[in-house]
Amino acid sequence: MPDIIKLLPDAVANQIAAGEVVQRPASAVKELLENAVDAGADDISLVIKDAGKTLIQVNDNGCGMTPMDARMSFERHATSKINNANDLFAIRTLGFRGEALASIAAIAQVEMKTRPKEEELGSCLKIEGSKLISQEPCQCKPGTSISVKNLFFNVPARRNFLKSNTTETRHIIDEFIRVALINPGIAFEMIHNDKPVYKLQKGSFKKRIIDLFGKVYQERLLPVEQKTNLLSISGFILKAEFSKKTRGEQYFFVNNRFIKNAYLNHAVTKAFSELLPTDAYPSYFLHITIDPADIDVNIHPTKTEINFKDARYVYSMVNAAVRESVGKFNLTPTLNFDEDPALTTAFHSRPEGEVRPPEIHVNPDYNPFDTKKSIPQGGPSAGFKPKTTGDKNWENLYRHFESKVDGIEEKPVSQQEMFSGQPEEKPMQEPGRFFQVHKRFILTNVRSGLMIIDQQKAHERILFEKYLEQLKDKRHPSQQLLFPKKVHLSPADRTLLADMKEELLNLGFTIEIKDDFTEVKGIPGELKENLIAGTLESIVENEKRESDKPATDRQTRLARLLAAQMAVKPGKTLTEPEMAELFDKLFACKVPETAPDGKKIVGIADIHLLEEFLK
Repeated sequence: MPDIIKLLPDAVANQIAAGEVVQRPASAVKELLENAVDAGADDISLVIKDAGKTLIQVNDNGCGMTPMDARMSFERHATSKINNANDLFAIRTLGFRGEALASIAAIAQVEMKTRPKEEELGSCLKIEGSKLISQEPCQCKPGTSISVKNLFFNVPARRNFLKSNTTETRHIIDEFIRVALINPGIAFEMIHNDKPVYKLQKGSFKKRIIDLFGKVYQERLLPVEQKTNLLSISGFILKAEFSKKTRGEQYFFVNNRFIKNAYLNHAVTKAFSELLPTDAYPSYFLHITIDPADIDVNIHPTKTEINFKDARYVYSMVNAAVRESVGKFNLTPTLNFDEDPALTTAFHSRPEGEVRPPEIHVNPDYNPFDTKKSIPQGGPSAGFKPKTTGDKNWENLYRHFESKVDGIEEKPVSQQEMFSGQPEEKPMQEPGRFFQVHKRFILTNVRSGLMIIDQQKAHERILFEKYLEQLKDKRHPSQQLLFPKKVHLSPADRTLLADMKEELLNLGFTIEIKDDFTEVKGIPGELKENLIAGTLESIVENEKRESDKPATDRQTRLARLLAAQMAVKPGKTLTEPEMAELFDKLFACKVPETAPDGKKIVGIADIHLLEEFLK
């Protein structure tokens, strides 16, 4: 039997490794930014075009590399960070595996210019698909500049799996924020398609948070500080009243490295357990400093997941630190039943001398229904005394409230009838046709027995089909706001919202994306103003969670989410005309039996089943 196992060529091996390290343009951005930080740079710029598909360029003023180091940096498993296996448990840098540049060079056209500060000339390398095209001396600034062009040019199948430019840009912004956030001592700049996105100056951790997420965070942040012999925790949490319906602003860093850890996230959430509603998430920016020997960062190619030697201890410390911050800064209000703070403040701030009650002057002869006299400036109590000749007007006012005809009391008329003289038109309903049970179900008689309708699911179905029709017909029914509402979202979330602007317009949202916030000028008629921010946050969170799933399109997701957000909830008392309208609209739908989430809306209790209950 001939031998069939052989070594893969380096080019193929590099492409396979690239599949683990470089999954999308954002992965290359992360690796290049981390290399720049490790190089000791204090000024880093990121330039991208077409969401990184055409160009990713990272410039830094770090230590630079010699011509030999520049060439070696593109070899597999070539690194200056470790020498033996024991060094894996004493890692204090971001990159150490020696895979990033080799993986990127295997699937892109790379050009690198680098020069150490003490050298007069730098070195320029050009590599395509792991093949060295050229290396020659060049004039360049101290530091390193790496340009990654035409990502996945030699792996077209991988390129076809990339998402839209908006989605890929959002992922790049996420990676940029993660690196820039934990390095406030470094100036960062990001440019996309020749337009500046961020320009961050050096400063404190708090200033970096404010620069990235907006000035409103100045008053929202609460400091967290905890230190023991084994670890220290520092950072900030957001006050509970500013919690969001998105998980976007949740950042954990361990030894200056961003990590994802559901276990530690639960520790923070548990500390807020009595302060947040069930559909809200806390925001936090926490940095854990721990001995590298107590963690393992070499468990994932992208190094975003780590293992702790004593995870329970870290969990308890994070939970305790957040709880202490919550209590220390009086996040929860205190009640004092002995005295009223408002009265105490008023008492201590009262002026000296005798306090006299205000005098009120009333004109007893003023008649508001006398239209023959005009009211002078200053009001009816300013000395004006009209004649009391409005008896007829007084009769007209009260005739609507207490009038009887042949001993039968008339029903009070509506405002429409009172002011226009025309009776208000109301749909005629058979009395007793519908009734409500536990403010959740609507019951009505049918031939075979008793029909039971879930009022929330029924309303969801009605709104779902309504919104789908609006999205397909591109109608813009909107209720314009008298005062536009400002909604503060992260830059990545604002980018995603901008991509959905047309669909949101068809649903009734009139929004304008600003540099630091989103301005809402119009909303759907069913949406209450106090729910604007939460609804937009839910839309963004749902899109991030469901966009990669091929089961539904964006229009269906939006219609389903808004229907669930704005449907009448259990506990809402409905009048009989409202129940009748809900019933009629439900059975005018295309699928009246099933809710948008697939659950059943209508059930019928057979008459024989009802008889069984009485036996």
